[in-house]
Amino acid sequence: MELRWMEDFIALARTQHFSRAAEEQNVTQPTFSRRIKLLEEEMGTTLINRQTLPLTLTPAGAEFLKLCEQVTERVRLTRERLNRMTSEQASRLLIAAPQSLLTHFLPHWMTNQPQLARLQPYLRATGWLIADYFQGLACGECDLALCYWPVGRCDIDIDVSEYQYLIVGREHLIPCSAPGEHGAPRFRLPGTKRHSQAWIAYHPRGLLSAAIASHLARMPEATHLTVLNETIQTNNVKELVSLGYGLGWLPARVAKPALDQGQLVRAGDERWDIPLQLRLYRLAGTQRYELDKLWSQIASSSEVTPGASE
Repeated sequence: MELRWMEDFIALARTQHFSRAAEEQNVTQPTFSRRIKLLEEEMGTTLINRQTLPLTLTPAGAEFLKLCEQVTERVRLTRERLNRMTSEQASRLLIAAPQSLLTHFLPHWMTNQPQLARLQPYLRATGWLIADYFQGLACGECDLALCYWPVGRCDIDIDVSEYQYLIVGREHLIPCSAPGEHGAPRFRLPGTKRHSQAWIAYHPRGLLSAAIASHLARMPEATHLTVLNETIQTNNVKELVSLGYGLGWLPARVAKPALDQGQLVRAGDERWDIPLQLRLYRLAGTQRYELDKLWSQIASSSEVTPGASE
């Protein structure tokens, strides 16, 4: 049984006339009459009393009309709900970001800018390396990518010429260590040849690893570090550093609570801090109304700095 047959039956019960009901349903009368006949055959009984003018329903037809009205109304409400869901989904924009930015930056940023309410964090991206973000943008897996970006010169083997970005914030990496005796850092930069310092490092193909390496290469004094562990997640670095396994660089937003409480201390002075930008990337040349609108709103904010494709 087709839904349109039920709609035909409701129209016929309302108009009490085959021709008017057929016109209302935008079909010819023969086609309409045939569909009503098929409906009666499907139900196994006569639903229309054709001997009266205007037409009337048989007792079975009156009962069947209740079912038709219930079914078509539920279908209508469900269709409206699905359309709203589709519309809402179309207006949502997936933003990929490292776990530390999802936790320590994105909620505050979204709260202060109401237009960002349509953003939906793409949690799968918390395990991505920097190249994965641009691949995700290129294949449409996400609409925006929020990532750390070094301020100084840094060798990053990624072609970003097809992407646009906005600078939406600032950050810096702080070298941290668990406190030792009298609150002094258990591990301290720069280390010596005889006493190399244990280092909880980031994944070598990650952007933070490249930023740290570039910064250390520009420092006038050599560092002596021994990598004990490499990880993607900033929280993993913080956990291992807090447990006293070595020193590590942490974003200031991540490190500040532990530094304030004395759970972590600086492993070096400000010379070892590494400035970063918080960049929001999108694939250039894409045309999507919701994304274009949001991009323009963010770009017009006094808190951001537009950047051209590199």
